[in-house]
Amino acid sequence: MDPYSQLAQLHKTLEAMTKTVAGLENDILDALKENTELKVENQLLREKVNKLMTTSEVSETKTKSGLESLRQIYHSGYHICNMYYGSHRDADSDCMFCLDILDHFVSRASAIKKRADHAKTK
Repeated sequence: MDPYSQLAQLHKTLEAMTKTVAGLENDILDALKENTELKVENQLLREKVNKLMTTSEVSETKTKSGLESLRQIYHSGYHICNMYYGSHRDADSDCMFCLDILDHFVSRASAIKKRADHAKTK
């Protein structure tokens, strides 16, 4: 086999390997996405079970547990915003949409606490 034929064969082999690697990358991304969706679903189901197990909770506690769940999901490297929900997030950069959601929950929780404190003083 002459060198040109060997080079052509090597080129075909590399193209096939590139397609295989691209396919594997897509499979891994699909698996990561499914894993994220399952983690979120599992977390939501756990929260529902816990809610059913407890008879009554203060709304502040519920808001805080939801906030902690979202914060945990976000810090584990996944988006919690409605634009990219469940997709993998680059650990080195923050998502302004996700941070906006977290800030909204923090301000809402503090408003609920203020209302509860105000109601106690009356």
